[in-house]
Amino acid sequence: MHGKLLPLAGLYLVQGLPYGLQSGLLPVLLRARGFSLTRVALTKGLYVPWLFKLAWAPLVDRRGSPRAWLALSTAALGVVCGMLGALPPAQTGQAGLSSPVVVLLLLLNLGAAMQDVALDTVAVQLLEPAELGPGNTVQVVAYKLGAALAGGGLLALVPTLSWSLLFLLLAATYLLAAGLAWVAPALQRLPQLQPSEPKPERRHLLQAVLTVPGTLWTAGFVLTYKLGEQGAGNLFPLLLLDLGTSVPELGLWNGLGAMACSVAGSSLGGALLARHRQPLLLLRPVLWLRLGGLACQTALLFHLDAGLGPSRVLRGAALLSLCLQHFLGGLTTSATFTLMMRCTHHAPRTLQATHYSFLATLELLGKLLLGTLAGALADGLGLRSCFSVFLALSALPVLYLGLAPGTVA
Repeated sequence: MHGKLLPLAGLYLVQGLPYGLQSGLLPVLLRARGFSLTRVALTKGLYVPWLFKLAWAPLVDRRGSPRAWLALSTAALGVVCGMLGALPPAQTGQAGLSSPVVVLLLLLNLGAAMQDVALDTVAVQLLEPAELGPGNTVQVVAYKLGAALAGGGLLALVPTLSWSLLFLLLAATYLLAAGLAWVAPALQRLPQLQPSEPKPERRHLLQAVLTVPGTLWTAGFVLTYKLGEQGAGNLFPLLLLDLGTSVPELGLWNGLGAMACSVAGSSLGGALLARHRQPLLLLRPVLWLRLGGLACQTALLFHLDAGLGPSRVLRGAALLSLCLQHFLGGLTTSATFTLMMRCTHHAPRTLQATHYSFLATLELLGKLLLGTLAGALADGLGLRSCFSVFLALSALPVLYLGLAPGTVA
């Protein structure tokens, strides 16, 4: 199993780099330059290519091998990063990112989304049912480490690391990862598609996906399980910035510190899943704990919003609540991704890339929906009403678990 997990870990780590760059680095820098919460949140629109993974997932099922798709898409990311390194982020006197940089960031997300389809397909075909817990833990932890390195880690290095050097280093990293995807022995031993295996017609793909046992319930869960968490998680660090937390300090706590807690939660989730292999049994208590943690964070926000001022105790409580939510979020994500992959194992091999991409697209859509609208909700409704909505949304998946069919247990 280690021969499978090590290359998967390296590839998922580099896959997390663009997400960390755009979710951890750009929002804080733009907010520090005076952008409104609405404008900062709208940078999530750069993730739009991730919502169209179903457009090319059938190609991974039908054309070539997942390993070839993985190597080519990873190499393409290296080329785009090299082009980003050759361009300045903004023209002289310009307040935001330049148009060519925005286009290249969209292409970076397009390449990362294509790599995600291929890598997830490789993981589904590579991992045995007994290896899903450890395999998904490696997926989540490695991805988050990559995001932390490109987000919080780079925030701490912003004064000394130039834009060009940053993207040239990323380009070199992606080209090395493309070589790993091509030469890794475990990936070379992936099962080959047999000509006799039936391939559903393109016009019937969605119908074929939805008829896989447990898909409808799993789709509803992955669409809603992160709504409240993402809304609060995107706004709360920016509110700490407004209360006087410095950019490097926020990068340390919300980037590296909170991400370390998230990785610890994901690792604990993987250990529990490896022992019990029942993601639903883990999700029930964790979702209740997450709801309680968000309730405490909301009460703290109400206290600060009342104008009582951020004392040292309240500031420490705010940072602690960030870390706790990331820890519980890591536990939840490991269990949910294991649940998704267990569901995809019920699909025929000629449908697995499309099926998992369908679930992963809904999972991302749930994250982006509140992440993108959180700033507008805060500006329009006010912080108290906004966080009350997030709290109500976090209660939905707790109730939804009671409707789980036996096929996903």
